[in-house]
Amino acid sequence: MSEQHEQLSPSAASVQRSLDRFALGFQVQELPDSTRSARDAAQAIGCEVGQIAKSLVFRFLRSDKPLLVIASGSNRIDEDLLASALGEKIEIAPAEFVRAATGFSIGGVPPVGHRLPLDTVIDQDLSKYEEIWAAAGTPHAVFRLTPEILIRITGGTLMRVNESSF
Repeated sequence: MSEQHEQLSPSAASVQRSLDRFALGFQVQELPDSTRSARDAAQAIGCEVGQIAKSLVFRFLRSDKPLLVIASGSNRIDEDLLASALGEKIEIAPAEFVRAATGFSIGGVPPVGHRLPLDTVIDQDLSKYEEIWAAAGTPHAVFRLTPEILIRITGGTLMRVNESSF
């Protein structure tokens, strides 16, 4: 294990190992301030709230499968809009479901490195930014990337997640 991995908490180190597989030079950072909410993360990082790629896990009601939605920190997700686009109703997943599907707790769910493969939707508003920041396993850990790379590493589908999206 590298020295950089040893300095990270176990969850953040797990995310760093997942990111290392892409060989794109991702560096997980653990910050002293919480990044649990998009507003907290933006303040801790020193970026716009919209640059925060917040990961929210939903549950498909009929199939009981997880859905990862990675949204711009400034956007609220319209569940009805997504359900209509995806062909099945969804609801925000409870904490136990999130942990079982991803291996991470709410507030630190990263876009990659999950226990189960997750269908992933990416908010098209993230593409407005050259640089975005995503959670990395804990409410204090983040990493920097681009929207294009986020799409590539998650295999996610770029979609509108609310009516006010462009």
